[in-house]
Amino acid sequence: MNKTRVIPVLLLRGKGLVKTVKFKDAKYIGDPINSVRIFNEKEVDELVFLDITATPEGRGPDFALLEDIAGEAFMPMGYGGGITTMDEIRKIFSLGFEKVIINTAAYASLDLIREAVSIYGAQSIVGCVDVRKTLLGRYELYTHSGKNRQPGALQQHLERLEAAGIGEILVNSIDRDGTQSGYDIKLVRQVSDAVTVPVIACGGAGSIDDFVAAVTEGHASAVAAGSLFVFVGPHRAVLINYPDRKQLSDRLP
Repeated sequence: MNKTRVIPVLLLRGKGLVKTVKFKDAKYIGDPINSVRIFNEKEVDELVFLDITATPEGRGPDFALLEDIAGEAFMPMGYGGGITTMDEIRKIFSLGFEKVIINTAAYASLDLIREAVSIYGAQSIVGCVDVRKTLLGRYELYTHSGKNRQPGALQQHLERLEAAGIGEILVNSIDRDGTQSGYDIKLVRQVSDAVTVPVIACGGAGSIDDFVAAVTEGHASAVAAGSLFVFVGPHRAVLINYPDRKQLSDRLP
């Protein structure tokens, strides 16, 4: 395994997988179970599943689907989407997921994070931060798949998450999502330098060079991507893939 984790992020909508561009225009990718089987063969470091419609629809996780996914996966997995209670967190861990990813619920109260950390440990609880840049270059926080802007500054929110005991931060650039134009390195570095916990860069990766930049220039501890692992070629043909492991180990710290 590489020291720098390289993590596919797969978006659930209903029973299927989709990929968005700037959190919009979701394109159907395929069946999550088949995708997991392919990633098993690729021996990926870790998988993340995010249900992008759970919170906007006001519902919790689809536990039946998650159970099917967990039954096929041979690698560590994280799940986020619609999580609002400890019962849901317990259920997700009981199915075999190693990490729970919390975004929207953290803005209402940090009690859920504190309780989850006290029971399962900081390493199991990830804070997801979806960020969009304004025309003036200021970073703003969003939830509900990029639809609802949240008050407060990015720095303050990161400090609150870390104070609550969060073990890892997944920072996602809405502006770069699905574009494969490279990470927002300024954003990644700002988040990485603001906290002492590991940071996963997400949003915009189009090559191994982008992974390297996120780690060396953005100070990220891990890198994540969606389009890079589900599309190939200029016409974005759907194909589940993963970079050659030797390429990764040769290039990444």
